[in-house]
Amino acid sequence: QVQLVESGGGLVQAGGSLRLSCAASGRIFRINAMTWYRQAPGKQRELVASKPSGGSGTYKDSVKGRFTISRDNATNTVYLQMNSLKPEDTAAYYCYAVVEVKLGNYVSFWGQGTQVTVSS
Repeated sequence: QVQLVESGGGLVQAGGSLRLSCAASGRIFRINAMTWYRQAPGKQRELVASKPSGGSGTYKDSVKGRFTISRDNATNTVYLQMNSLKPEDTAAYYCYAVVEVKLGNYVSFWGQGTQVTVSS
């Protein structure tokens, strides 16, 4: 089994910064993209940023220039640096990964979520 454990959420004032982390552990042969989603109350879950094992990240338009996704492939950890936070960034943030648990066998996993609250 594979676990994704997020950390780094919290309460911050508008304009502030937070850094989220998501560490994957367990039976991992390889991880392709690692992705951050978020879900605000009453809204659908939406993709925030995604990063493949190599190459650049992709972002939701509203966070471009403010958020940066990065990965440490050696430790199977993905980070989301969030700067210039706005109240509309308030949501539960979830880590998602498609894990190759053994050669050719892919399974998707979600983390438990971490709450980010931005006050105005």
